[in-house]
This record gives sequence, structure tokens and C-alpha cells, in this order.
Amino acid sequence: MPSTVLVLPGLGNSGPQHWQTLWEQAHPDFLRVVQKSWDHPVCADWVAAIEGAVRRAGPEAVLIAHSLACLAVAHWASAAHAPIKAAMLVAVPNSQRDSFPKEAQGFAETPTTPFDFPSLVVASTDDPYGSAENAERLARAWGSDYRCIGAYGHINANSGLGDWPEGFGLLKRLQGR
Repeated sequence: MPSTVLVLPGLGNSGPQHWQTLWEQAHPDFLRVVQKSWDHPVCADWVAAIEGAVRRAGPEAVLIAHSLACLAVAHWASAAHAPIKAAMLVAVPNSQRDSFPKEAQGFAETPTTPFDFPSLVVASTDDPYGSAENAERLARAWGSDYRCIGAYGHINANSGLGDWPEGFGLLKRLQGR
């Protein structure tokens, strides 16, 4: 049974040039999880949206989270939840940094509970919202594999990655587990 890929954008949603959007356009079976508010996120709302999407998709679902959605996945995974196949978390922000968005409610304390599914954390060495060190620390706590891809900022549309073929390769390997 093929896995459903659930796309979880971060604050503000992923725009037309973001690799998540480009992947969705190239793969119509990828499903974006729509949040109640993209611009004034409430962690409990985002977690509930993830749970609802996972329940609809089934246990073969693979999550592909960017930025703030990575923290929502950590909160979701730290509580009782429907099973998934795997998750890829890209550009995990540091909720303790001054750059963390003030409008994000309930995300301040990042859970460090180990995930009960295979996962991969992908980081950049010059992410203005997080650090490779913090991402690696969280990856260890969550029991995730870790991959630092070099200096690509927040690994978003401004990073110049286009449809980010390297990232898609990482996702395919994760799906093949």
C-alpha cells in the first residue's frame, strides 16, 4: 500500500515557489494539511489538524513538515495519536530564540519525547530561526536521523532550492523504510 504524504507548511503557509508547493504540484497525491490560522497559529489547533489528517490518511501516512509545523509534529507526537509510517522535519525553529514569532501561541516549550515512528530532521547551518546544533539536539531527543545540508537559510523559497531534488530524495528514502 503506497503511503500518503501529508504536507505541513509553517507560519504563513508555503507560497508558490516553496519546495512543498512544488512537490504538491508535481505529485497530486500529496495532501496539504490546512490550518485554522496560518498567520496566528495556535499549537492545539495545529495539532488537532494533524491528527485529523492522519486519521483520514491512515497508518501509512508520511508527514513532511516545515518550520513551525515541525514543532506542531513534536507536540502531536508527544500525546496519544494515530499511527504514521514516518515524518520528515525540515528547518526546525528554536522556540527560545528572539526570532521566534510572537504570534505563535503554545509552541514555546518544544517536547523532547522520542517519536514512535521513523523520522528525519533536516537542518541548515545558517537558519535565522533555528540552528543546526538545536536541530541535531532535538533529532537525538526524538530518536530521529539527522541531516545538515549546508548553508541554505530557512530551507524555503528564499533558499534558491527550487523543487529541492535532494530533499525529495531524502523523502523517498524515508518512505522506503
